[in-house]
Amino acid sequence: MSANSADIIGALEVVLTKAGRTKIRYPAALLSDDGTRLTVRAPWAGEGVRDFGFVRFEPGDVFTEYYWRDRWYAVKEVRSGDGMLKGWYCDITRPAVRCGAELTVEDLDLDLWLSADGEDVLRLDEDEFAASGLAESDPQAATAAVSALAALETLARTAGFDALLA
Repeated sequence: MSANSADIIGALEVVLTKAGRTKIRYPAALLSDDGTRLTVRAPWAGEGVRDFGFVRFEPGDVFTEYYWRDRWYAVKEVRSGDGMLKGWYCDITRPAVRCGAELTVEDLDLDLWLSADGEDVLRLDEDEFAASGLAESDPQAATAAVSALAALETLARTAGFDALLA
């Protein structure tokens, strides 16, 4: 099933955790789950407008979110309410865990932004990642997170997102 398909096969609640606590939880339409990758669609779940400088997330925006059970990242395609592609916001996370109608993902602070035109590839929150202490408390997870960010950046700079999200 294509991630752009209007077919909804169920509903999930996405739970994003960070440092052992729930950061946000929101309902999402489950578009596909092949056992490795899950694709969901949800409206912007934040309160009001969030202006990052390079993109604004605002009420009406729609996120098609891709999560993997075997990869250390999640990719979120962001579109405005009228369908215009804004770009892809990527969270570096531990692999996703689905338990019934709940999808839990642990945010590891690192992020990547790829603009719709492919011109801007931005590594984000590296200072937060360094301050998190993950490198000391869980060196294997820290190494996996840094590797995941590098892999996503390579895909972003070589037009590899089409294949990743196909």
